[in-house]
Amino acid sequence: MRTVGRDHEMNEREAMAYIEQARGLGVVPGLAGIRELCRRLGDPQQDLQFVHVAGTNAKGSVCAYLASVLQEAGYRVGRYLSPAVSQYRERIQVSGRMITKKALCLGMERIRQACGQMQQEGLPHPTLFEMETALGFLYFREKGCDIVVLETGMGGLMDATNLVENTRVAVLTPISMDHMQFLGDSLEKIAEQKAGVIKPGCLVVSAPQPREAMEVIRRQAAASGCPLRVAEPGDIDGVRYGLKRQRFDYRKRKGLQISLAGCFQVENAALAVEAIDALGQKGFPVTEEQLRRGLLQASWYGRFTVIAEHPLFIVDGAHNEDAAKRLAESIDFYFTNGKIIYIMGVLKDKEYDRMISLTCSRAAHIVTVTPPDSQRALSAYELARAASVHHPSVTAADSLEEAVEMSRLLAGRDGVIIAFGSLSYLGRLGELAGGTFGKAVGKNGGSKENQRGGKADAGRHRRGS
Repeated sequence: MRTVGRDHEMNEREAMAYIEQARGLGVVPGLAGIRELCRRLGDPQQDLQFVHVAGTNAKGSVCAYLASVLQEAGYRVGRYLSPAVSQYRERIQVSGRMITKKALCLGMERIRQACGQMQQEGLPHPTLFEMETALGFLYFREKGCDIVVLETGMGGLMDATNLVENTRVAVLTPISMDHMQFLGDSLEKIAEQKAGVIKPGCLVVSAPQPREAMEVIRRQAAASGCPLRVAEPGDIDGVRYGLKRQRFDYRKRKGLQISLAGCFQVENAALAVEAIDALGQKGFPVTEEQLRRGLLQASWYGRFTVIAEHPLFIVDGAHNEDAAKRLAESIDFYFTNGKIIYIMGVLKDKEYDRMISLTCSRAAHIVTVTPPDSQRALSAYELARAASVHHPSVTAADSLEEAVEMSRLLAGRDGVIIAFGSLSYLGRLGELAGGTFGKAVGKNGGSKENQRGGKADAGRHRRGS
């Protein structure tokens, strides 16, 4: 990739073209590239403090809760997330606002120059993820962020984000099998990579984990001299589930509320509460009222998000086996019967056959699509062939527009459409569905609620009953 020989400031078109060109450099685990790049940029990460979030699933949701609560408490909060859903600039945010177009161009120009110097000296050109991570550090320093909620890419130990040293709290979300070609072929190996974000002097907060993963986390925390706290599901009580709002008690806190749907979100919010308490011990106090308001105001598109009604239209970023299990649990909980139509789009390197087998029995029909990521996308027709092994009614759509139109015809006014798989197509799907990203829940998506420990079937959405 050639980046030398230019001396004028990038415009937005040129910046995005450079980004697309860098996308072809692929994935190169390790810190050598990001370390050298950031050194040439003045090591902006050294002037920042971080809550570093790693894991396989729920990273985005937990980061959304953390950022919302910290913003509510008055901190200037940087947030680095992956992948973007609607716009590229979503990846880098300060206090809920995306990086500006001007800052993106100026930052990428600095990075282009540094990368060009590296090439001239015979060093490899940094990968796109390394460039984006460096851009985030630059922008967060420029904006004077008090704390950065930093989401890893796919790993931890060898992830470009792990260049940081000023980690105040390391958060481990649920760990499961994913990205095995990079992270290892066992849960223990994957956990070793994820737990690499644990740094001496930080506090460690973990979701409940499979035994092999938890042993690795405990061992790494002890080796680094870091106290470990676990968000235990047994400490969650009084849960009232809904599509618009959910309520729960966690330890001594009663009546916490969240707006994110999905029966798994209560556990994600409990993990975020533990992390907020840990941050309080590290110099970032949050009042009880700020915590409650921040949890309720948190939003995160693509996590069992209702985007339209008549028919009810839900999108979910379930893209691996564990996430598919969680999605199936939510479908079973909210929709005990009635017509359900799936829209599915996945990447080639995912265990899509397992995802299909875990979820297909709940669908009346499956519509497959091709995600926009041309390099990694599995075609709608290949996915349809795989789904046909498990389900008798599958159609490959030629476009997202066709998929939306077809699924609405199949669902009718009272059915449910659930689109899931790669996040890369869910943003565009939301635009086509005409929804408002989670704000369009009306009476058909009303929150009949279930009280944990009470009547087991109370208030589940019984469409078609």
